[in-house]
Amino acid sequence: MRWTDVSDIAIELLEAHPEANPLALNFVDLRDWVMALPDFDDDPKHCGEKILEAIQAAWIEELD
Repeated sequence: MRWTDVSDIAIELLEAHPEANPLALNFVDLRDWVMALPDFDDDPKHCGEKILEAIQAAWIEELD
């Protein structure tokens, strides 16, 4: 999985952290959680605020 796989990352985060509120999570922790996913394999330097916002939005959408 790469940073651009926003929907896949959101699904995996939901499964890995079902109790978490993505709105309450800061971007530093979100970045760390994404990089800790077992299927994630991308360069941390390729991550920016826009990608994290997209991941957060996709995660919120998955909750609905």
